[in-house]
Amino acid sequence: MLCGIDHVQLAAPPGTEDALRAFYTGVLGMAEVPKPPALATRGGCWFRADGVQLHLGVEPDFRPARKAHPGLLVTDLDACAARLAAHGAPVEWDTGLPGHRRFYSTDPVGNRLEFLRPTG
Repeated sequence: MLCGIDHVQLAAPPGTEDALRAFYTGVLGMAEVPKPPALATRGGCWFRADGVQLHLGVEPDFRPARKAHPGLLVTDLDACAARLAAHGAPVEWDTGLPGHRRFYSTDPVGNRLEFLRPTG
């Protein structure tokens, strides 16, 4: 039945689209995807990179989730961590997942993001 994930939706407070664009395109190197006109009126922004799509939707009473997060596979975990740290984003390494190296960070509005790479 299920055959993949089309996208992951994260929430953001109103008026933060420019900060999200700077982070997801400028720091993570994703491309912004134009929203369909009927959805663009709602605010937010969509991003894509190598088969990964993240949609950031506006939520008036936004509060970042403390546990929920997308797990994003990366080709060079150390370079990704260094890039995030250089842009002021937190990098919290975690060794709790066997067979993987990983760390957590947050986007400019506090959404939790996991970056990981299988080992071996």
